[in-house]
Amino acid sequence: MAPLTVSHRRPRTGRTAGLVPTALLLIGALYCLFPVVWVLIAATKSPGELFSTSTLAFGTGFLDNVGELFAYRDGVFWLWAANTLLYAGGGALLSTAVSAVSGYALAKYRFPGRALIFNLLIGGILVPSVVLAVPQYLLFSKVGLADSHWAVLLPQILNPYGIYLARVYATASVPDSLLEAGRIDGAGEWLLMRRVALPLMVPGMVTIFLFQFVAIWNNFLLPFIMLGDDGKFPLTVGLYTLLAAGANQPALYNLILTGAFLSILPLIALFLTMQRYWKTDLSSGAVK
Repeated sequence: MAPLTVSHRRPRTGRTAGLVPTALLLIGALYCLFPVVWVLIAATKSPGELFSTSTLAFGTGFLDNVGELFAYRDGVFWLWAANTLLYAGGGALLSTAVSAVSGYALAKYRFPGRALIFNLLIGGILVPSVVLAVPQYLLFSKVGLADSHWAVLLPQILNPYGIYLARVYATASVPDSLLEAGRIDGAGEWLLMRRVALPLMVPGMVTIFLFQFVAIWNNFLLPFIMLGDDGKFPLTVGLYTLLAAGANQPALYNLILTGAFLSILPLIALFLTMQRYWKTDLSSGAVK
């Protein structure tokens, strides 16, 4: 009599069900990446090839476009790029520092009004930045800071969503027992935050920095309202002025597409460089 055998094969229904979300994710990825691929391809085309060749056909004028873009108006593209780096880098660093300290305080200290402050932060997340742009301009014009770098930099420092993320991450990653052990050893509150809490919050701080950097890098409305001198423009507003001038000079469209492609590269490089810090559990093994 033959022995009974038990099949250990997984049911096909589960495998098929897993293909559906995978397919949806692939479709979403293609939807998001297609404009980037199109900009890359269009940036390689010369003015004659831009409107005469196939949409997904590479051109032969990329290096010429880059040279013309860098030479346009004595290299104003580099000035716009430097302004963008100042706004995005400086604003993201300051915003991350403020968010980390504020989130840690809200997570680990009990003080009057703590719940009210947190509820106001939640409300601030729900307010679109577009609503605040005009009041911010009126405020900065009153104090004489309109049409200055500070008018774009200062509004980006206080980020309610960043403070919320920092509070959530500090609650999860900084053990109260570790702080109590430090207090027993005689460490002050400033030392505990600087040497214990902030190192454990590095992944959350990297997330806040990346979100804020990308948001400021891509911000258009605030600098468009605040600034009148094109020497202070970021890339978004500078390329928009090129687009407006392109209505009368179609040759500028190649420069716009090339500038748009080059403006994406720093964001890609930033994510690739900082992804190794994007971990979720640095606190494991911290309590010995």
